[in-house]
Amino acid sequence: MSLSSFIAPRRHCLPVVALCVLMASCGTGIEVTERVTDKDVRRVIEQSANHQPVVTIDAYVDSVPNWRQGKRFWVADDQVRLLFARSSDYDIDTVNLSGHVLAYSGYTTGGIYDNRQTVNLMFNDQSTSRTYVYRSGKTIDEFHPGFTIPMLIDLDLVDHISRQVTGKDYYIRSSIWYDRQSEQMMKGRHFIKVHIDSVMPGNAVMPLRVLFTTADSRERAMLWMSDNASTMHGRDFDALFTATDPHLAYPAISEANWELITRAQVVVGMTKEECRLSLGSPRAVNERPDQAGMREYWYYDGGSYLYFVDGLLSQFKR
Repeated sequence: MSLSSFIAPRRHCLPVVALCVLMASCGTGIEVTERVTDKDVRRVIEQSANHQPVVTIDAYVDSVPNWRQGKRFWVADDQVRLLFARSSDYDIDTVNLSGHVLAYSGYTTGGIYDNRQTVNLMFNDQSTSRTYVYRSGKTIDEFHPGFTIPMLIDLDLVDHISRQVTGKDYYIRSSIWYDRQSEQMMKGRHFIKVHIDSVMPGNAVMPLRVLFTTADSRERAMLWMSDNASTMHGRDFDALFTATDPHLAYPAISEANWELITRAQVVVGMTKEECRLSLGSPRAVNERPDQAGMREYWYYDGGSYLYFVDGLLSQFKR
């Protein structure tokens, strides 16, 4: 055999060796692991996108130029005093306004900055007959319809939402409830029917509180909610409630498993869809195909995980 006939086949050695290594990995205990992150997590989330009925709430639109005198605002936090101008009539550092109702009493044009005549908004506290001034730093034409003053909750907004939902029945999406009295977080249920009792002013972060009663056990609780104009769309009304029984969109899920889902519980043998409905979408997904089938891990915050074999829950840590 010539030297050239020995050397020539070496040009094909690398592809052959690579193929052999790949084939050998199947069935040798060496698993090909593919880590699936944001893209695949989004895929898991989007699987249910078409099963989410939307509750339509009319948008609330108002702007400073249209404010009428006497328009009411609920004070959500004492720290609002840091926003008001100092006065010789009182010591602003000792003013406690949380829970008070302030009435808008008009505006004046104050200092001029950058050749702009800016607006000072005035609010009257009828319980003390004091007037507080908020220096906006804006001209009257610069106020956009979504303008809000931190820690002041527009009671017209509260009334607007309340008129549309109070006294009606919905299905709640969130299992994170709050005690009405202590306002402490409590574990609730989701996808069950509730009756909306009232809508009230919220806190400095969430301007609305929705008080409800469960239809089955008559349990009373509340949720914190943003308004529909907020950028916190995960906490507006249509994110927290739905008008249609969610179980109707999943007729294949048994009553027993649906009851577990409403309590955010899982059991071995559940499908991925049932687990997602129960616990929400995972933070990360890890798929591992092998000879026995497709193995998949779902990871949640706090060290929790679900382990699926061929789409069915095989093991979990909660």
